[in-house]
Amino acid sequence: MAELFGQNSDLYPFAAFSAGHWTMLFVFAAGSFALYYYRQFFAANELAVRWTFFSGLFILESLYHYWLYRAGIWDVSFTLPLQLCSISLILCLILLASGSRLVFNIVYFIGIAGALMAVLTPELFFGYPHFRYFQFFITHILIIWTCLFYVFAKGFAPDHKGMWLSFLFLNLSAGIAYLANKWTGGNYMFLAYKPSNGSLIDFLGPYPFYILSLEGIALFLFYVLLAPFGFRKRK
Repeated sequence: MAELFGQNSDLYPFAAFSAGHWTMLFVFAAGSFALYYYRQFFAANELAVRWTFFSGLFILESLYHYWLYRAGIWDVSFTLPLQLCSISLILCLILLASGSRLVFNIVYFIGIAGALMAVLTPELFFGYPHFRYFQFFITHILIIWTCLFYVFAKGFAPDHKGMWLSFLFLNLSAGIAYLANKWTGGNYMFLAYKPSNGSLIDFLGPYPFYILSLEGIALFLFYVLLAPFGFRKRK
């Protein structure tokens, strides 16, 4: 049992598009479909859904930091909430607790775009059945499911102004992450160097040019996420 929480990734290595990866992709897809198909059920049980998602995100993220601390490897170079998905997780907690449409408009774009990329091309070294494997996938999937819950069950809809607000928030966060990287020697938002595992970034050119490519991709994905809502403008 101890090895399921250990630090030796060689015991349970993760491989992209392995059986463990495909299993989580299936869970993500099935859950996303269920949120749409049973949207009336989820709307009728809104409070239970909100607190289930809130508890899952909060507990798993807390356990992750405790796991790092117990192993003696918690370090400001990678544990501050400055990765895109860490920021999205915090915004999801605020959204689930408050139901704020402002927060929804921000996290809908950065949360889905960032977490979806993480689920498809994980920066992950521990595979099934390690604790980190479950913590990584469940938290990232819950970020997306939180956004979809507010769209399908609550009737929230992003708009054009919200998209640009989210893009501005993303760039302000990147500026803070850049300064944090200088201070800690970290690689928040992958602004210092490319991730170790293979990812989309590998095809975007050398440093620092891939950062400009990421800006363009982010904006493209934001427009894709806005497209189902007909590029609505907030009144």
